Amino acid sequence: MALATPEAKTPTFNEETPHILVVDDDRRIRELLKKYLSENGYRISTAESAAEARARMEGMAFDLLVLDVMMPGENGLDLTKSLRLDSSIPILLLTARAETDHRIEGLEGGADDYLPKPFEPRELLLRIGTILRRTIPEKIDTAQIRLGPSRFDRERGELWRDGNLVRLTDREAQMMHLFASRPNETLSRTLLRSDEAGTERAIDVQINRLRRKIERDPKNPIYLQTIRGLGYVLKPD
Repeated sequence: MALATPEAKTPTFNEETPHILVVDDDRRIRELLKKYLSENGYRISTAESAAEARARMEGMAFDLLVLDVMMPGENGLDLTKSLRLDSSIPILLLTARAETDHRIEGLEGGADDYLPKPFEPRELLLRIGTILRRTIPEKIDTAQIRLGPSRFDRERGELWRDGNLVRLTDREAQMMHLFASRPNETLSRTLLRSDEAGTERAIDVQINRLRRKIERDPKNPIYLQTIRGLGYVLKPD
């Protein structure tokens, strides 16, 4: 599988660049995919096992999972089925087993696409692009986040409610910016935590303070919701 490109590109990434997690127990494949996909405009993180993938997903948000099926321990298909219990992250399965039954099993297990090895790098790019075009455009414009009576200006870091500017602490503004960059995605307490935030209990306290500034009824939140056992999610209008 040759993953060289005709001309080396200098990647320039920002937080809007799609972030892909490549999971494969073969180190060579991981490194080749990371280099090739990075040169073609994607942010890439890697993991060598399902356990490592889970750990990375706990601390970071990804736009797509490129997942090898044939891994020791928890294989890619089992990981896909497990993730589908509480996650809608797009998943592209890679496998050396190209039989129709295995492909159907992967798709029925929740995968968005299935690519047998060996594959042409350009085909992988095309399939990734197709999946991301189907999912990323559904994300709302995050420059202005509307939350009923409230509005968060992400560029200025300002929260407005009923036409009045609401004072935010630096930490509250940081958390709102993170939520606004990932609307409708569940963010774990680990991801929300910072050196200033300290413990998970501190995160809960800060969430409650934000709710009092956003929600009509903070005790029954509509926009900043708790996802039991997973974290919090911002659900704009």
